[in-house]
Amino acid sequence: MVAHGAGVPAGGPGDPSSLPSDAILDRLLALHPKLIDLSLDRMWRVLERLGHPERALPPVIHVAGTNGKGSTVAFMRAVLEAAGLKVHVYTSPHLVRFNERIRLAGTLVDEARLAAALAAAEVANDGAPITFFEITTAAALQLFAEEPADVLLLEVGLGGRLDATNVVERPLASVITPVSIDHVEFLGDTLGAIAGEKAGILKAGAPAIIARQPREALRAIERRAARLGVPLHIAGEQFHAYEEGGRLVVSDEDGLIDLPRPRLVGPHQIENAGLAVATLRAAGLKLPIEAYEAGMRAADWPARLQRLPAGPLVARAPAGIEVWLDGGHNAAGGQVLAAALADIEDRAPRPLVLIVGMLAAKDAGTFLAPFAGLARELIAVPMPGDHKGQPPEAVAAAAAAHGIAASIASGVGTALEGLASFPAPPLPRVLICGSLYLAGTVLGANGTYPD
Repeated sequence: MVAHGAGVPAGGPGDPSSLPSDAILDRLLALHPKLIDLSLDRMWRVLERLGHPERALPPVIHVAGTNGKGSTVAFMRAVLEAAGLKVHVYTSPHLVRFNERIRLAGTLVDEARLAAALAAAEVANDGAPITFFEITTAAALQLFAEEPADVLLLEVGLGGRLDATNVVERPLASVITPVSIDHVEFLGDTLGAIAGEKAGILKAGAPAIIARQPREALRAIERRAARLGVPLHIAGEQFHAYEEGGRLVVSDEDGLIDLPRPRLVGPHQIENAGLAVATLRAAGLKLPIEAYEAGMRAADWPARLQRLPAGPLVARAPAGIEVWLDGGHNAAGGQVLAAALADIEDRAPRPLVLIVGMLAAKDAGTFLAPFAGLARELIAVPMPGDHKGQPPEAVAAAAAAHGIAASIASGVGTALEGLASFPAPPLPRVLICGSLYLAGTVLGANGTYPD
């Protein structure tokens, strides 16, 4: 199994595998070295053979961090598009199909263009060892260079300093979302070390917009910025974002802006939306207030506290049960998820049941700890496909250690069916979480495809 942000999530039912790009992606995955050594050497080699597409990109807003990258990008995209701008977007991993990672001027890349770009990158690489994320990022940069746009929102895959996206020399702005402990095998086992890797995207001459951080992480970011002379815009210092009267208020050096509450659910989305607004303003983009207002109402990001509509999978749950989905999988993700569910509980009380599947490399105990006293029950399920998951027994034991009643089911559908015996009323609120790979399979099984 390759690292998060560098691998291919299982698509689940309804995900065809006969498209030309799938065969190319399978071949590219086979080039992946047995051990990942984070480096930009392989990227530079392929980019040179492709004619250096990284030098022909639209203005880039580069986004690193542990949590909240995708939501922050979604808010920026919604605002920019509401202003009438053409926006490229690069995110990872995908949920159901690979083309979700690449959005060209507002539209997910079509199969013909994707296959052609992947094939060109494969030829340029000439069979040499290269990570899946590196070679597919090279293909994405080629596509972004070929299609005119006003802005490219470029999300880091893993870390920052040696990430495949860190080939942009002069971004319009750099962004670091909240940093927490994750991917310690690649980035280090302290907040300072991890934040130092994330801060590797900072570039001289480009403003850096920084979300609220633990003090140790912020110090590491500040040290990197000081060495480069990068101007910092730090949440809680140079800008502030908060909810007041059901509205989002953002204040910075350009003044105060009063906006609708973000469409995305959860108190943490106030922070993400505020970071997005502060970034666009610090980058010098003169956008009308109407674009910010429309963007807050329109922003969408699948598998981030997403209420699942009717579908084949949801239909397996007893009628009247709420089903939600989130890809959260680390300690910080557990904290924001639990806070969001507590907020929902305050407004509309229901017993909370968690359905959880997690990768083997993740810490189930720290992820589940914030749900102690909030979740009534947890049902552990195995990871789908060939992903190396934690045994459901281990996830159930981690839940029990925090006082959460736990059981095991063979899959998400079976877990939903088992809720027929849940004592009611009221019927429970179900949150499926623990992995973006699991979330992608759930979306595919329910026919709820992104975009």
